[in-house]
Amino acid sequence: MKVGLVSLGCPKNLVDSEIMLGLMQSGGFELENDLNKTDIMVVNTCGFIHDAKEESINKILEVAELKKTAKCKALIVTGCLAERYSEDIIDQIKEVDAVLGSASYGEIVNTINKILYSKERHFTLIKPQTDIDWLENERVVTTNQGSAYLKISEGCDNRCTYCIIPSLRGPFRSRELTAIVLEANKLAQQGVKEIILVGQDTTRYGIDIYKKPKLIELIRALSLIEGIEWIRLLYCYPEMVSYELIDEIVSNKKVCKYIDIPMQHASNSILKLMGRKTNAKNLKDLVKRLRSKGRTNKETITIRSTFIVGFPGETDEDFEELKTFIEKSKLDRVGVFMYSKEAGTPAAKFKNQVSKSLKKSRHDTLMEIQRGITLEIESKKIGKTLNVLVENVAEDGIFYFGRSQFEAPEIDNMIYFTSQWPLKSGQMVDVKILNTDEYDLIGEVTHEPSK
Repeated sequence: MKVGLVSLGCPKNLVDSEIMLGLMQSGGFELENDLNKTDIMVVNTCGFIHDAKEESINKILEVAELKKTAKCKALIVTGCLAERYSEDIIDQIKEVDAVLGSASYGEIVNTINKILYSKERHFTLIKPQTDIDWLENERVVTTNQGSAYLKISEGCDNRCTYCIIPSLRGPFRSRELTAIVLEANKLAQQGVKEIILVGQDTTRYGIDIYKKPKLIELIRALSLIEGIEWIRLLYCYPEMVSYELIDEIVSNKKVCKYIDIPMQHASNSILKLMGRKTNAKNLKDLVKRLRSKGRTNKETITIRSTFIVGFPGETDEDFEELKTFIEKSKLDRVGVFMYSKEAGTPAAKFKNQVSKSLKKSRHDTLMEIQRGITLEIESKKIGKTLNVLVENVAEDGIFYFGRSQFEAPEIDNMIYFTSQWPLKSGQMVDVKILNTDEYDLIGEVTHEPSK
């Protein structure tokens, strides 16, 4: 029996998908990428904001058609949208045979067998968000060779007023440090050179089970693993980025000089309404600390952040504060999102909701400002030689593409380069940067890489 899986949403969701793939493979099912050839289809959904929900629903409907036109015998919907709207999905999309919530991934094989052999259909399985034992199962890594996400926690306790995630994923739960290191060792044995730490709040790692933050200890343990070249940090909340963590990023040769910090706004009034645990001054000071440490080490730390425009009550003055912050802080990478009103969140009931047209205008303004900043930063890399992880060959068959330690997969720009030597995905090569093409960098391999 062949099984196919569609994974939507964030890298954390992708790890869940890879765990389900591993369970299904161990359960005797053959993994198949061609959806038209699958007997069982799994759609792992995202339900974070309106656009993500819409994408998930459209994908479920698209796959549901395979039960009419292809050999698909069973359709299972999992993930955040499933957690949030399980009964609606079962009631309104008759082709769906089962719905599993975001704590029920470990039941995927039992669910398939129940559908196929007991003929039970149209049921839901929503387990309490209490443990994370299912994260300890073997995964089938689907990312480009040489790189893999490593999930260190589940759930969130931050309770930002715009965010539905605590309701969908439950309270913050850390994995045991030894379990994470064991998984990282297995990834290294598979040829993974870059591990990317993910969780709803990676900087809070360890607080629940060890009663104090343990991210630095985890990083040090991971950096001892032979074969791991890069350790990348995503989802670091600003109030938890300590002096000690910055020192570790700077001094540890295996930690990418890169940090992802969701700041979300720079107006104190909006940050307070959002339920954030920081303020504008603290954000400015944090950027200064990161910049000064980077200069001291002669290697600038790349800072990535995300911001929300159009939050309820955001005035012109609030937006100007955010705009000024972005102009002056000159962050290396910035993502801007328009506020999405999500039922079940406190912010959905706030007064002074901002119009869609104003959200769009503010979004476009910030992105245009950041475009100029990013181009300025990237152009300074011309003439420099960067160590690059090869991902694949471009469609033209001439250029390879990959990333340096200053780019995260999926969300940041790429480096395109030529090589007079044949290269493989997962190799590390030195690339001299010759030019820029919008956000992307163009270069060439400087010398034959080691085998």
